[in-house]
Order: sequence, then C-alpha cells, then structure tokens
Amino acid sequence: MKTFSAKKEDVVKKWVVIDAADQPLGRVASKAAYIIRGKHKPIFTPHVDTGDNVIIINAARVKLTGQKWDQKVYYHHSGYPGGIKSITAKEMREKRPANLLKKAVNGMLPKNRLGRSLQTNLRVYDNDEHPHQAQMPEAVSI
Repeated sequence: MKTFSAKKEDVVKKWVVIDAADQPLGRVASKAAYIIRGKHKPIFTPHVDTGDNVIIINAARVKLTGQKWDQKVYYHHSGYPGGIKSITAKEMREKRPANLLKKAVNGMLPKNRLGRSLQTNLRVYDNDEHPHQAQMPEAVSI
C-alpha cells in the first residue's frame, strides 16, 4: 500500500480574504481555521503546513448571538498568585476587536509547534482596508 505525505516544498500557498461583517464569530473562525490548516486541499497532511494565508477584514463588525456580548468572558493569568484577569467580549470589541477573531481561530488550531507556526498565517484587520493587495488575495464567502 502506497501512502502520500506532502513535503514543505510541494505546497503552493495562496492568499485568501474573508469579510467578517455581519457574520457570526464562530462561522468566520471555523472557516478561517479550516483554510489555514489546509484541509480544503487534496494534498492535506496533518503534520505539514499545507494551508493558505488568511486575511480577515471588518473584525469590528462581527456578530455574536444571544447574550454572549455580556456573558462570554475571556481569562488570562499573570503568573502570580491571584493574578487572574478577565474581560468580556463587549470590552474586548471596544479595545481590540481583532483579538476576538484571533483568539477564536487560534483555539481551533493544533496546540503544538505546528499550531504556533500556523498562527502566523492569519492577519486580522478591524476595517475593510488591508496592506496585502500585492499578494492578490481571493475573496471567500462563508
């Protein structure tokens, strides 16, 4: 039985742009993680970066359903005793709306060194302008 395993030099990376305006956060994040991981390609190999580069625009206009703007809480810890900090989704949208999508997508990627390198393939912007026109990104609908 012959198996296939993609090599790093065999992968052709494209650039993709996703418009998050008026789209649910989870739908945008899962589509972006799917493309970053490379699962949409026939040469997908679990231990190789076969995915594309993803640009997400209009991150400030992403939607959450129900009461999640007030009830969804993000935690981080300073490392010191009693150093747990929390921020709601509404506060995060006011301060840094791009972090909402970054956290959602990074949570859907592998938790290993491949996942850490895949995180660099994501760019998130608050409005509809981005500096990656030279890469000629393709628009993807959700």
